[in-house]
Parts: sequence; structure tokens; C-alpha cells
Amino acid sequence: MSITFVSESRTFYLDGKNITYAFFIDPHDIPEHLYFGARIPHDDLMHIRAYGGGTFDSTLPGEDTHVGYGLLAPEIVQYGIGDYREPCVQIQNAGGDRICDLRFTGFDILPQKPAIPGMPSMDGGETLVLHLADALNGFAADLYYTVYDDADVIARRIVYRNEASVPVALRRAYSFTLSLPGQDYEILTLYGAWAKERHMERIPMHHGVVSIDSKRCSSSASLNPFMGVLSTGATETTGEVFGFSLVYSSSYTLKAEGYHTGETTVTGGIHDFDFTWQLGAGESFATPEIVIAYSSEGIGGMSRAYHDAYRNHLINKRYVNTNRPLLINNWEGTYFNFSYEKLAAIVDAVEGTGIDTFVLDDGWFGKRDNDRSGLGDWIVNENKLDGGLRRLIDYVHSKGMKFGLWFEPEMISEDSDLYRAHPDYAIGVPGRPRCYCRHQYMLDLTRAEVRDYIVNAVNTILHENPIEYVKWDYNRNVTDNFSLGLPAERQMEFAHRYALGLYDICERIVEANPQIFFEGCSGGGARFDPAMLHYFPQIWTSDDSDAEERTMIQYGTSIVYPLSSMACHVSICPNHQTGRTTPFATRADIAHLGATGYELDTTTFTDEDRAAAAKQTEEYRACQNLILQGDLYRIDNPMESNFFSEAVVSKDKNTAILLCYRRMGSVNNDVKRVRMAGLDPAKRYYVRELDKELSGAVLMQIGLVPRFARGDFMTVKYHMEVR
Repeated sequence: MSITFVSESRTFYLDGKNITYAFFIDPHDIPEHLYFGARIPHDDLMHIRAYGGGTFDSTLPGEDTHVGYGLLAPEIVQYGIGDYREPCVQIQNAGGDRICDLRFTGFDILPQKPAIPGMPSMDGGETLVLHLADALNGFAADLYYTVYDDADVIARRIVYRNEASVPVALRRAYSFTLSLPGQDYEILTLYGAWAKERHMERIPMHHGVVSIDSKRCSSSASLNPFMGVLSTGATETTGEVFGFSLVYSSSYTLKAEGYHTGETTVTGGIHDFDFTWQLGAGESFATPEIVIAYSSEGIGGMSRAYHDAYRNHLINKRYVNTNRPLLINNWEGTYFNFSYEKLAAIVDAVEGTGIDTFVLDDGWFGKRDNDRSGLGDWIVNENKLDGGLRRLIDYVHSKGMKFGLWFEPEMISEDSDLYRAHPDYAIGVPGRPRCYCRHQYMLDLTRAEVRDYIVNAVNTILHENPIEYVKWDYNRNVTDNFSLGLPAERQMEFAHRYALGLYDICERIVEANPQIFFEGCSGGGARFDPAMLHYFPQIWTSDDSDAEERTMIQYGTSIVYPLSSMACHVSICPNHQTGRTTPFATRADIAHLGATGYELDTTTFTDEDRAAAAKQTEEYRACQNLILQGDLYRIDNPMESNFFSEAVVSKDKNTAILLCYRRMGSVNNDVKRVRMAGLDPAKRYYVRELDKELSGAVLMQIGLVPRFARGDFMTVKYHMEVR
């Protein structure tokens, strides 16, 4: 069994692939954390509980004892009863007080993890449900713990329940509390901005709170909903690492707190800023899931744990291991300025290259010749697209290619038929001027009638046309937070209700079109989070398609997310975001570390370009299963050196690829040695580029010396195979 309860000590042991999570129910019916880390036997662990410090800490409620909540390591920190750490939950009772005291009342062990109603989450896995309740006010909480035999992660969440006859207000409803021993840690986060998503930042843990958040009703490009807690000095391959990845797409916060007891407490979930949830009698509130990873093999081990967990238990099983569309997208080739003839010429130009999907991006609908109009009017503009959408689709299909289409379902333009008919559909306060972003407003997904309009409009296009691929974009964040569909006392439920509305339309559109492959996008990678991966098996990683900058963006993204989830395109040079020129081969090599495609005007291809593209797609197809399913080993960090190197190794360790990239060349280049990783040291690998067989031990201990061509932004790739 994965979950064991020892009744004598009232201790729970949760055993995953290589991990153990342990806590016990103390004599006061408080669940106290004991251990989370590498898998251990079920020894009695009571000797590690020590109640030090805190001379003036308060006692447990109603008890005259030297032990209070502030000296414990509870599985849920609560407010107002002597624990001054960041609380996991705060309520306001009908009388106005904010006190609750949740104690253990029982547990269930479920053979299968239940879904969260209305929200995406991991599937599978034996699950412990720990029941807690306040004996006085009728407030209760169910703590869920799920472990897996194929990934070193534990999934946690909480359901808060009001079992009283009067309402209660949730002021804070986080998903978990976890206490870690000591404070000798560093905090790893993934910060960024538009076109600079998911860059790594490390800071020392300290006394007090280190926090990250988003208040945008979106997981955001600014700070990804992930926090790593690393043993000081941990590297890519060494040291203990704890990861916290939130399966959520709206406003959130994650916090690590160094407390005077010498422990570090991690908590978080739905952001409590501008949040209150009215919980009526008999009602419950489910929090989003936090996926907590452990690795004793550094940051790389943590990443591989997340990659396995999300591929096996989160991403849509219809698509997670299937070959991805290898596409040409017209956006950077034409922007809004296209016609049927121009698009047909782009399709003609890729014939024979191996590109198998054409994607028509923004501008095909309504009155949409720029980004100031048309959003919400999901009707084909036949004045612009002569013969309508079907004529273009039929032409694409006649070339043996699939057809894809761009939508931005959550948005509305002021200059649109939808806005003229339903200005109330746009988020905003009546009578108060709204904030523009990209010259557009947002639709109020908290309202059922708005969601119904979106679902019906998008599904009509998808059902009336033989479309195989959809790119779902989202180009701004929420402002003017207000819904005409909510009473005044529920307006601070808006951010979470927006997330629930988003998941509702995703579910209804994706499941109504099982033949279509969906890709997510958010002005690039601004909503690249685990929850969106549940619906979209790949997400546009960044609007910055420059190969040099993509090394950093893709490196940082891979800290949590598998290569198969990253949409990575070969774009034009000079690059439209940076103006930089990089070799065509380099652009392809970097883009091949993900779900690849092209985004440029192929009518400008020379015969040499076309031949190169054909060779690139052929090579990608040969390695695609490795990219989709293999283990990633990051070797050189481009944020710290002149080099970027990554290896992908098959699960059976029989095949591998290694990509080496040098940013800047010089007259006297340093000799660069790259030590391979992840191979079986006892196996022998044929290295195609060397026409030589070498042992895994030699490749990992001695390595390879890539011979870069002269110039900047050069790559060398190695293919390895056990014969």
C-alpha cells in the first residue's frame, strides 16, 4: 500500500516512487508534520519532535500547558490561536470573530484520487483524506494527500466546509501547509515579463516571509506559480530540492517563512488579496491543487519529477504522447495583411518540406484589419478571405496538410458587433471608464450567459469546418475587477470565479472537439501553468522567438514543464522582437527542443532554405518521441555562461540527443568540454556525428568537445544510440 496508518502512534506514512511523507496526530488531535524526503522505513519518528524556544508563546486554547500552536509543525496553520506564522486559512464567523480551531476527527483512504469539481487537477493515485473540524463553530476542512508510484511528487489540496446553520466568510483559503526542518535554504523562482518569461532567480531564505504572487486574475508572465526551496548550494545535479507548483490560472500566492523555531514553513494557493468567499450553511469550497516534488539529485531531479507527473497524470491523455503538428503559422509572415492568395502561396511554398499543418492566425474574423476591432465576432470575414474559410481549408487539405485556426475567446473589442449588442458582457464598473490593453477589453467569464456565447460561437466555427488544430490566445490581464452578475457582497469572489469560468469554457470546447489539437497562448507564455496544460498539451512558450533569447526562456520553463509542453518555432531573421540574426540551423536546433514549427513568410524561401527545412523536419520527426517522452538533463545554463547544453535521454537509456550552443565566438575560443548526463554507464553508444562507439561512462565522465563553426550563435548536435 502507498498509504499506511500506524494506530499505536497515530502516524501516517505516505510512500511514493522514491519519497516518504509522514505526519502524526498528536495527543491534542492536531496533525503534526514529521518528515518529507527520500523514501524511508516506517520507523517510529517521535524522537524528532522538539518544542524549543518561545518562552512567551501562548498555550493551546483552553489548556494551561507549555506547548502551543506556535511551537508545533501543524499540517494546517490557523489564525488567532497562538500561531503567528502565515495562516493557511482565515474565516470570519457570523458573530464577526475570525477564530477557528480545526482538530482531527477521522480519515479515509481512497483507492483513486477524486477530481476537483470545476477545476483541473492530477488524476490517479491512492489518496488520504484527513478530516478536521472546529467543535464550536461547525467549520471543517478535508486535507487531501495523493502519492504516485511513477513520480516523486505528492499532490495536496483542501476542501473547506461550513457545517453550521449560519454563513461564514472565507478570508483566506490556501491549499496546504508544509514545515521543512531548518532554514539553510535558497528560494528559486521563475520571474519574467512579456517576451522574457520564466527566467531563474535564487535568493537566500531568511527570517520572515519570502513570497511571490499574481494579482492579475492570471498566473502571469511576471512570476510563474512555482517556488523551489533548495538546500543552500544545491546545483543542477546535487543537493536536496523541494518544489511547489500550483495547478491554477488566476491570482495566487506562494510563501516561505523562516520562523523563530528554526523551521521553514511553506504555504499558499488562491491569493487572499481582494478575496472573500461567502460560504453558506452546508456549502463547501475546494482549493486548487499544489504539486510538491522532492529530489535528492538537485534541481534536475526535481524537474524530471514534474515532467513525469504532468505527462502521466495531468496533460490530456488524447495528446500527451501523440505526434505533434509540425506547423507553419502565418502571423510573423503576414500579420493582419493577408488574402486568400497570399495564404495559399505560403502553403505552396512548404510543399515537400515535411511541414504538415497550416495555422491561420489573427485577422480572419469580423472587422479585423488591426488589433482595434473585431474581437468577439467569431464570424468569417469573407470580404477579406475571398471564398470564406472553407475555400482555404479545402486548399490546405488538397496539399495533404491539416488546418489550424487562431481564437482569442476571452476578449472583446469596443468596435465589434458583440460589444454594440452587449456592452455589459465586458468586465468593468458601470459608468467608470475601463482600462484598455492591446486596445481590447475582457469578457466577464463569471457570467453563464457570457460563457454560453463564447462556447456556442467557437464551437459553431469548429463544427462547421474541418479544422484539426486551434491556437487559443489571451493577450491581456484583467483590470476593472467587477461583475454585473455578482451581488455587492460577492464581488471579491471575482478572481476565482473568473478561473472557474475559464475552466468551464475550456472543458466545453475541448471536449466537444476531440478531433482537434489545442495549443494555449497568452501574449506568448503569460499563462503557462499546470492548469492550462490540462486542456492544452502544449503552450506557446514566448512571443520572443529569437533563438538566443529562447535558450534562456526554454531553460527556465523546463524547470517545471516538460519539453513536450513548449511550442517553439523557427522564425524569420532579422528577428522581429530583437532584430538579431542567427543561423537558420541554430534556430531549428533550439526550436527542436520542444513542439516545433515555423512562423515566417515561406514565400521568401530559397531552394536552399526549402531543402534545409525539409532536412530539419525529417530529423525532428526521427527524434520526436524522445522529445515528447524522454528525460531532460540540463548541462550548461545560458543565464550563467556563454553556453547552453541540454541532453534528452530515452526512458530505457538506449537513445539520446545532446544539443550544444555557443553564444559568442571569438578569435581565441575556449575549448569547451561537455559531459553527457543520464546515460547508462555500462551501455555502449554509437555517436553518429563521430562515427564512433563509446561507453556511457566515458561520455559522462570525459565528455565530448563540440567543434563549433566560426561565428556567433552556433550549435552542434550529437545523436547517440545503443546498437
